[in-house]
This record gives sequence, structure tokens and C-alpha cells, in this order.
Amino acid sequence: MKVVHYIPTIDRNFGGTTFYMQLLGNELGKLVELHIITHSSSHPVEIKNSIVHTIAEFKYYRIMKRQFKTLLQTINPDVYHVNGCWTPSCAFTQKWAQEMGYKVIITPHGMLEPWILARHYWTRKIPALLLYQKRAIRKSNYLHATAESERENLLKLGYNNKVVVVANGIEVDDIMIKSTWTKKYKILFLSRVHVKKGIELLIEASARIKEQLKDYQIIIAGEGQEDYVQELRDKTTKMGVNTLFDFCGGVYGEDKWNLYRSADLFVLPTFAENFGLVIAEALACGTPVLTTKGTPWKELEELKCGWWIDINVESLVLALEHFLQLSESSLKVMGTTGRKLIEEKYASEKMAQRMMDLYKII
Repeated sequence: MKVVHYIPTIDRNFGGTTFYMQLLGNELGKLVELHIITHSSSHPVEIKNSIVHTIAEFKYYRIMKRQFKTLLQTINPDVYHVNGCWTPSCAFTQKWAQEMGYKVIITPHGMLEPWILARHYWTRKIPALLLYQKRAIRKSNYLHATAESERENLLKLGYNNKVVVVANGIEVDDIMIKSTWTKKYKILFLSRVHVKKGIELLIEASARIKEQLKDYQIIIAGEGQEDYVQELRDKTTKMGVNTLFDFCGGVYGEDKWNLYRSADLFVLPTFAENFGLVIAEALACGTPVLTTKGTPWKELEELKCGWWIDINVESLVLALEHFLQLSESSLKVMGTTGRKLIEEKYASEKMAQRMMDLYKII
């Protein structure tokens, strides 16, 4: 089987979707002849077991269209798989592929979740829906959701009822679990620094209990727009918690894994996440996770390997206070339980096989 994935960028600075493509590609490429079409970027990640093709940007419409159609004619795939929404190139490459007779799957990657839809609704989302996005969703042969909650939200839109859930995964065998749960007095946020991620909620919650956190360091690891990062820094100063926070920028490779393992707690207070790859990574390292119901990680509460809370400061404060009361032995139980969850349910080879099953029914 030949499969083509389109993704607007595989630059490491663009967060979860890039690393999803890397993880899926590494495993899916063992099962199919995998081609990835994207655009050039400054820091592309390596995707094993695949052939990566770069084409012109959408602003060079005619050149891009010609290059894309030539590639598809040469590859002649069984499935064309689009990663993302709202970017015109996602919708237009889908249109061109379907005009050429190819079957299409769209993975929205959470970009059709209610919080995302509501953001800039009148100025950006409505024009995009009217011009191309709604048509693309309706015309897709299948939509791929990464969690049941995302599937339910996609069905509520009423654009396309062919929605299949295939959970994301990670290469868990390559991730070493921490060797000790002795407290390091570190709380970690690691993701793209963006308003969606809820970092402001974490700052406000920390200010409420700053005396209880006085021995802790809260690490904000990730890249974001400079003006927004500065806004967050200013907020920590205004709320009197600037000494607690360390904005360390993007962290990659083994440094990233060492950060996960050195943290007593991983926090992602996000407003919307279709999966939350960083949550799976933290759990694989044996670090308990605190996240919100903006993610599909209800299992954290069910298996007692973390906290799954409402999206507000009060709930975040209560969860942090609970964490602060836990012994090292309790953190170890939570950490090992989280690792077991990832091993049993979210290994990347299982994700690739389930994706293959989807391709077979299309």
C-alpha cells in the first residue's frame, strides 16, 4: 500500500502536530510505502521509514499546484491523508487530490474543537469555513479523531459523520523511566508557549499558594512568540511569583527527556487539546501529570496517575495543593502506573497498525 501524508510543516518549533507526524511516520513507514509532502522549514525533524517531499508554499499557488499534482501522479497513492485545518494548503491539496480520484482522510488535530472554533470566530473562522474549510470536511472520505471526545465534537458539527478514532502513540520502548521519585522540587510545563496552553492559569494559581511553593521551581519549557512570552514574564512579576518561574525556551533531544524525569509533576493547564502528546511523554517517564478536561485524559483520574480537572484557577489550586501533600512513595506509585498505561495502550506501533486498519476500510 502507498500512503501520502500532507502536513504544512514538520518544523520542530510547531509542536504537537509535527511530533505526531514523526512518531506515526517512524512506525507507519514499516507497514506501507509512506510519502510525506510538506514545505521547507528551518528546523525540520527527521522522520524515519518515509520519503519527505517539499513543495512550494501556498503563496506561490500555481507552482505549488503543479508540483503537488506531479508528485501525486508519480506516487499514485492508495490514500491521501491531510493533517490539519484552517491552512488553505490543507483544503486545496485535498481538493486537487480528490479531483484526481484519490480517497482522502483528514486528521484535524484538535483544530475543530469548540475552544479553537470560538477563537477569532467572526474574523478568521467564519471566512475560512465559507471559503474552503467546511467543504473540505464534508468532502473527506473519513475524519480521523484521536480520542472519543474529539469524535463527539466532530459529529456535533454535522459536517461529516464518518469519524474514526485512532489514538495517538509514542515510542515508549525508547523512553527510559525515571530511576528515583526523590523530590527535586520541580514542576514542569513543556509545550508550545501559546495562549491556548493555559500558562496564565498556572501563574495565577501559583500566586494563590506561593508560600506553599516557595521551595519549588516551575519550569516553562517551549518556544513561543517573543511578545507573548514577555507578557507571561511580566505577569509573574506583577503577581509576585517571578522567582518561582523559569522560562527556559525550547528544549530538545535528551535534554527534554531529562527535564521530564527530573520533574516531580508535569502540568498542562490547556484550554483545548485533541490528545496532548507531552502528557503521554511525561507519563512514559514516570512523572505524574496534572491537566485539564480540555484534554481527553480522563484515565489520569480513573487510574490515579494524575489529575484531570476543570479549566479554572480554583481547580488548579486544589490539585496543586493535593500534589504538595503527597509522599515520595505515593508519587512513585502514580509514576509507575502512568508508565504502565502508556505501555499497554499508547505504544506507537499500535497506533500505526490501527491507522492501517483505517486505510483498509476506505
